[in-house]
Amino acid sequence: RDSVASRGLGDVYKRQILPLRNNVLFPGVVIPITLGRDKSIKLIQDANKGNKIIGVVSQIDPKVEEPRYKDLYQVGTVAQIVKMLKMPDGSSTIIIQGKKRLKLVKEISDDPYLIASIEEFDEKSLKNVSKESVALFDSLKDMALNIIKNSPSIPSEASFAVKNIESHNFLVNFISSHMNAEVGEKQKMLEVPNINDRAELLLKHLNKELQMLELKNDIPQFTLDKEGIFEYIIHFAAVSYTHLRAHETLRYL
Repeated sequence: RDSVASRGLGDVYKRQILPLRNNVLFPGVVIPITLGRDKSIKLIQDANKGNKIIGVVSQIDPKVEEPRYKDLYQVGTVAQIVKMLKMPDGSSTIIIQGKKRLKLVKEISDDPYLIASIEEFDEKSLKNVSKESVALFDSLKDMALNIIKNSPSIPSEASFAVKNIESHNFLVNFISSHMNAEVGEKQKMLEVPNINDRAELLLKHLNKELQMLELKNDIPQFTLDKEGIFEYIIHFAAVSYTHLRAHETLRYL
């Protein structure tokens, strides 16, 4: 019986490849996917009858309706089909969980769906966790919780999930999966092999996101008529001038 656990790292073997549009799957993370393409439906039906293990790789351009091998990133994730659901409107939705990262090696077939040879590579966990690493991951968790607190669009239940994650690898993968970023930026996170490097890259992104949220929350919500626009411009100019003067003062201290 073929399974993720029975395969050795570095082994090259074939796997059904499901193209993913507008999202990136990370190891350990569970996501729902609505199936719309005939090839995707056929692939999932076949895989669901077997070992339920597939490869999931994001599209480079989400506008491509029938993606081929060349339209996909080279790094994706081995995934297990957790559940397949038939929706009331007739569409199919699957729940999948990422297992480990994969690298596409070569296209084998694209009929009736894409099959490619792949190579798995595992998460590189930290063997000796330094004080600096602990501080890095603590900062990552605090930053994520701060963003959840400041963002009205994120349910407060998300903070409970983040607080209870103990694995450093899963913490990075979970936050990367749910962060507010384009597919290309999430893909970069997936492709970085070193967990510390990924955590630092993620922390930089979260810092920018938090700054934008705080700025948005600090800006007064003026009525955008002619008077309101003028008032906003005056307010913005005054704040900018104050910040500039403070900077100039500090420069000459």
